[in-house]
Amino acid sequence: MIQAVAPMLRDFLRQESAGGIVLMFAAALALVVANSAAAPLYAQFLQLPVVAGIGPVLIDKPLLLWINDGLMAVFFFLVGLEVKREVLHGQLDSWDKASLPLFAAIGGMALPALVFIAINAGSPANLGGWAIPAATDIAFALGILSLLGPRVPVALKALLLAVAVIDDIGAIAIIALFYTAQTDVSMLLGAAVTLLLLGMVGRMRIASSIPYLLLGAVLWVFVLKSGVHATLAGVAVAMCVPIKARGVNLLERMEHGLHPWVAFLIIPVFGFANAGVSLSGVQLADVFAPLPLGIALGLLVGKQLGILGFAWGAVKLGLAKLPPDIDWRQVHGLSLLAGIGFTMSLFIGNLAFADPAQVDAVKIGVLGGSLVAAVLGYVLIARTLPRDVTEAEIAHG
Repeated sequence: MIQAVAPMLRDFLRQESAGGIVLMFAAALALVVANSAAAPLYAQFLQLPVVAGIGPVLIDKPLLLWINDGLMAVFFFLVGLEVKREVLHGQLDSWDKASLPLFAAIGGMALPALVFIAINAGSPANLGGWAIPAATDIAFALGILSLLGPRVPVALKALLLAVAVIDDIGAIAIIALFYTAQTDVSMLLGAAVTLLLLGMVGRMRIASSIPYLLLGAVLWVFVLKSGVHATLAGVAVAMCVPIKARGVNLLERMEHGLHPWVAFLIIPVFGFANAGVSLSGVQLADVFAPLPLGIALGLLVGKQLGILGFAWGAVKLGLAKLPPDIDWRQVHGLSLLAGIGFTMSLFIGNLAFADPAQVDAVKIGVLGGSLVAAVLGYVLIARTLPRDVTEAEIAHG
């Protein structure tokens, strides 16, 4: 199993792990700033108006929305590239590989949503946030896992990655189906024509990334103006990028080129911009209000029940196989780490609610649930691992 892991996957795991650690510092810094004398400057900075345009086409948004709609479109482009690679030539390219993470991810999305709905059934205004605890932050989760060093089986990292990739597919579908406002048909038509051109470029297997990026920027503008969330443009562009283009592995080259920017700039900037919540005046009753409690317990309880329960059931029914390098205690620990929602949970929370009080409640639930999930997941997995590994095992794994 370890020998079969492709160098691409190894590179991904190393970079995502390091990026997750940077993200932790960015989130912690946001919390410190939001609860310091610099809090007003932090708020003003995020609301700084930024205007861009060509001719009659103008986009006028505060900096926070440029981060959430613009920079995150690049993040979703990278997610789309990773999903395409994993489905065609990676951890999801066969039923044997994909079955266990598929069942685990389905449970890991469904059960957190049900937990949230159960807790917020008496608060109809909160029910739009049902998808918030269904998300997993792969960078943060792999960052925590990386703290355990080479003792962690690569098979466990690969399983976590595969679950998170399927989770991302689910999150993309949820955003497209449930978090789209009223649409502008003319803008959608422009997006469709641009996407058709992108498809033609992909079919021609042009090896330069420039046409995809230029047409992708045009597509982003059309999608932004259409009412569909602009980040979905990034996924659509990724689906048009061919694996091979005139002898060049274009998808892998673009993925490698984007990874450092996303891992060490875009995601930390998003975390810094969205994790800052003032805890001044927050009381215990606020923490245990239905909205933050539903999110926190969805991440903590729902993820465990969903991932571990569905994975165990699939194996027992003969629908999937547990890799020989890992055991059920480690899968349990993985289910806890998958409860680190952070980036995607905060992102969906911003889509679900416009009320600043609700957005702050989302942040409390996401940060609290993700923190507890990270600590418990780390401790549980650490207790299942051997104390030492040899140099040969490190080189081998």
